[in-house]
Amino acid sequence: MAFYDLNKEQRLELVDEINRDILADVQKGKNSSITNYFSDEDTYIRKTAYLTIGKIWKGNSNLHPDILKLLDKLFKSGNEKARQTTINAAGEIGIKEFETVECFFDNGLFDEHHIVRNAVIGSIKKMGEKNPKPVLKWAKKYLHHSDKEVRREICHGIELRGRTHPQDILPLLKELQFDKTARVKNTLVHVLGQIAYKKGCLETVVEHLKSWDNKELVLQALDEIIDVHDRYKDFAILTQEQAIDYVDKHYKRKDKKGST
Repeated sequence: MAFYDLNKEQRLELVDEINRDILADVQKGKNSSITNYFSDEDTYIRKTAYLTIGKIWKGNSNLHPDILKLLDKLFKSGNEKARQTTINAAGEIGIKEFETVECFFDNGLFDEHHIVRNAVIGSIKKMGEKNPKPVLKWAKKYLHHSDKEVRREICHGIELRGRTHPQDILPLLKELQFDKTARVKNTLVHVLGQIAYKKGCLETVVEHLKSWDNKELVLQALDEIIDVHDRYKDFAILTQEQAIDYVDKHYKRKDKKGST
């Protein structure tokens, strides 16, 4: 029975059971229960499992070496769901102690399965939001990697920090402005749109874009930013009309493509 086929009381009981089983595995140096939970078909079982690892890590410093050993074994699993959940568990640890789990992300970026690589993106987002300094330093290493998917994943992964602190990621995004791969360029434009509609962010993004040399890409980004203010009108701090007015006022026509 799937996690959300259970009623609330049953779900709470199952979460308690998962917590107990995983803690017992960690304490005994075993991985029978944790392997089953990490590779479960149900997304919410796997989520409960990696959140449990985060809780155990926070509350039991004496178990840190044992947790890292188990995660190392699980990341070598032939089951992609187990590797995905391992990355997510490492992400819970990395919110506070990124350097401790950095190696999992170095390897996860190049995993053969997309769900593992997507877990890297998701973990970079949550770690970068709460623990930006080491995460962004790590991300910078891969901005010009020869693999276009790695560049795209890094660009996407740093997005969440940019929604509240665009100034932290704009210098990194700028390094991708002349990337020739369409998937990377499209992700870059998407991220610029996503970091521009919260309070105070449009001003920061537009000001920074003035320093970019790829004016064609900048214009695409500005179109995306304006469009986002309509698509996310229930969440944007400005209306689309206000966003258009601001862009027209602060991004001068002489900077635009085709101007004289």
